[in-house]
Amino acid sequence: MNAIVAKGLTKRFGGVAAVDDLSFTVPQGAVYAIIGPNGAGKTTVINLLSGLYVPTSGEIALLDRSAAGRSPEELARCGLSRTFQNIQVCMNMDALSNVMIGAHVHLDPGFAAAALRLPRIRKADAELRARAAELMSFVGLSSQIKSRASQMSYGGLKRLEIARALAADPKVLLLDEPAAGLNHTETDAMSDLIAQIAERGVTVVLVEHDMKLVMSVSHRILVLNYGRKLAEGSPADVRADRDVIAAYLGVPA
Repeated sequence: MNAIVAKGLTKRFGGVAAVDDLSFTVPQGAVYAIIGPNGAGKTTVINLLSGLYVPTSGEIALLDRSAAGRSPEELARCGLSRTFQNIQVCMNMDALSNVMIGAHVHLDPGFAAAALRLPRIRKADAELRARAAELMSFVGLSSQIKSRASQMSYGGLKRLEIARALAADPKVLLLDEPAAGLNHTETDAMSDLIAQIAERGVTVVLVEHDMKLVMSVSHRILVLNYGRKLAEGSPADVRADRDVIAAYLGVPA
């Protein structure tokens, strides 16, 4: 079973095709990177996969289930989670509570049980807190479990957002520029974290500009240019592709 299959995916904004007749397949368990110049359509693809945008045309299958046009909440219940290019963290809350929010799709929605604080609700809350703490430790934030989000560094907030996405227990995780704004040391650590996430059996779809990270952690790479597929293959194949070099990676002077 493939994690994601896109066929003829198109998204138009007025007369502009941000994504144009794009087809690709993400194998389950892989780290699949989407790269390309600014404006190539990378984030639009992520927004289509996560339900923020509805395709103008085309099909998307998530874990063999039709996904095009489904809401983000529906897709989350189907096993999809994501982070954002611009950090989306509740700065007025503590770090642990931010992670706990990510598990909302699995919580008991019963108002009466929650209001009465029944034993099963208290038990579930304790388990959720323990799970959130474990995820913070997994992403390298064990020392900040009691911190407020507003006190955390930019790099810490990036990791916090990943921990929150993992709290939904996803089968597929979309990461939109997780290394943006990080220094070299933080970027290397982020590369290691992405590899560890994949080792847990989570399929990772990654949009990223840092080519060192992309080439080191990806199993397959999709290269976009003007919303269309320019190339697709292993890191070695993409690195050697002349069209990719000319359009994106650059040629030696």
